[in-house]
Amino acid sequence: MAFPAHFIEEIKNRISVSSVVGRHVKLQRRGREYVGLSPFKAEKTPSFTVNDDKQFYHCFATGKHGSIFDFLMETQGLSFIEAIERLAGEAGLAMPERDPQEAAKAEKRQDLSQWMAKASEWFIQQLNTSEAGNAREYLKRRSLSSDLMARFGIGYAPANKNGLTRYLTGLGASNDDLMSAGLVIKPDDGRPMFDRFRDRIMFPIHDARGRVIAFGGRALDPNAPAKYLNSPETPLFHKGANLYNFHRARQPSYETKQVLVTEGYMDVIGLARVGIEAAVAPLGTAVTEQQIDLLWRLTPEPILCLDGDSAGLRAAYRVIDRALPLLKPGYSLRFALLPMGKDPDDLARDGGREAVDQVLERAMSLVDLLWDRELEQAPLDTPERRAHLRQRLRACIQQIQNRDIKELYGQDIKARLDKLFAPTPLPTNNGRLGGRSFARSDARQETRRSAAAWASNGNLSGRSALLIAGLITHPQLATRHEELLHRIEFSDHDLRRLRDEIVNFTSMSETLDTSALTGHLKGQALDGLVAQIEQIAKAHGLLFTRPDTEFNEAEAAWLEVAQIHHTLTTLEREKAEAEADFAADGEDESFERLKAIKREIEEFEGRTF
Repeated sequence: MAFPAHFIEEIKNRISVSSVVGRHVKLQRRGREYVGLSPFKAEKTPSFTVNDDKQFYHCFATGKHGSIFDFLMETQGLSFIEAIERLAGEAGLAMPERDPQEAAKAEKRQDLSQWMAKASEWFIQQLNTSEAGNAREYLKRRSLSSDLMARFGIGYAPANKNGLTRYLTGLGASNDDLMSAGLVIKPDDGRPMFDRFRDRIMFPIHDARGRVIAFGGRALDPNAPAKYLNSPETPLFHKGANLYNFHRARQPSYETKQVLVTEGYMDVIGLARVGIEAAVAPLGTAVTEQQIDLLWRLTPEPILCLDGDSAGLRAAYRVIDRALPLLKPGYSLRFALLPMGKDPDDLARDGGREAVDQVLERAMSLVDLLWDRELEQAPLDTPERRAHLRQRLRACIQQIQNRDIKELYGQDIKARLDKLFAPTPLPTNNGRLGGRSFARSDARQETRRSAAAWASNGNLSGRSALLIAGLITHPQLATRHEELLHRIEFSDHDLRRLRDEIVNFTSMSETLDTSALTGHLKGQALDGLVAQIEQIAKAHGLLFTRPDTEFNEAEAAWLEVAQIHHTLTTLEREKAEAEADFAADGEDESFERLKAIKREIEEFEGRTF
């Protein structure tokens, strides 16, 4: 719903930013502003400011900035509409009129919400009847106190077919209301409608504002077709867009900077029993994109607490694919794997808060679990299987929409693959790639001299470009030396993309010639970059960039230059680290290390190849 600008401004005029922020942050006036400790990051020196004249807050520690609406959305997990509604009520303003159709739908939802609240009250009352003895005994075995049951509104649906129907119709509910709310079932064969939930322990499900919108029922009969039964989709309830206990978890998650995602209702309640209030659960489905967005309204890195069995792990793997396209800077997921055969409720009941905290401390990052998932799929004992692992991981990374995160995931996965496969290095000199012994034909000596001049004068991107030029001229190099290509450092993003496209093409194509490769790269809108690389190659005239060079000679020359590039890249990185160390500590040891690395670079560049 769009709100008139004057309505938004009137709320801002009636409610100061400091009055809203001051409920959560201790503010002190400093001139025309207020200052306080950041609510978004632990700090000792105040860096958080509020300016009522300009109607904004700004956090220098995190860069977060906004209006009173933004503050409620950041700290309370409210949507924009919910923030508007809350502040409009505080300001004494009526919400703007909506179009007639929307108003009618809203009125219908309001009616249904009232009947859901009445149903919840009735279920709670039934838990105290003689018919609910088995239900109370079950809850006692699960260690639920009366206080905990009251807090979560747990009730009981009797076994008879129309107890709730009689009660609500007696209060004035129509059959249409009860059907729309999902409380009854009307058979297609014309028989009378009957209660949807029977002989079940009832868990009310609330929306973000704390209104009952649905129910989950746990069967007491072990032979019941479904152990858990949720309300169907209704005008109030969309199971993929809500989370159990979301409204209660808001404030605790803000205070602890943490929210746990469990599998079911009893897990959430079991965690509350040991003092963990910031916990939610999906509603009978795998975690959806909308639910991930809800979780990120509570905290940047929710922790999924997974049952310690294969089903729990499979659920986590599905979440990875849902989350990858949604990742954004600062927002991800973590995964806590529970002991085998334990769910969060078991863990909390058997080991208390300490046992839960120990599991949470070992929570894995999303990239770690992605890596484990792909490693488990198949052995890696042949080149084909290792290549398939690379291919699967590349496909996963391609799902990421944010460019920065995609690039950093690519770097992280590349480093893991390099370490995993640890290809046999070429002969080394002081731990670095060194010269490889080749027959010194006149052509080889020419390449060595050209490479030496290029190494001393070219920058990192220029050296990388020449290696790419060799791949374009002799595509077989990419298939024969794919492992080495992933070890070589390409600092330029475009050159890394070009390398990846060449490797993808050569690994799948049966036609390995320059014409087919450049045609593919043109289709990827990389022809402009290819033209630039060809110009660089022409200027240097290296052996492996000439199409008339025999492949064996081209390969030997390309490997020689790859060695030079690797050595110089390593030295330059060490030089940068030494410079940073010396700038930070000014120690003689750091200075001597820096001088030694510079001397090694000079010696290497002056070497006759």
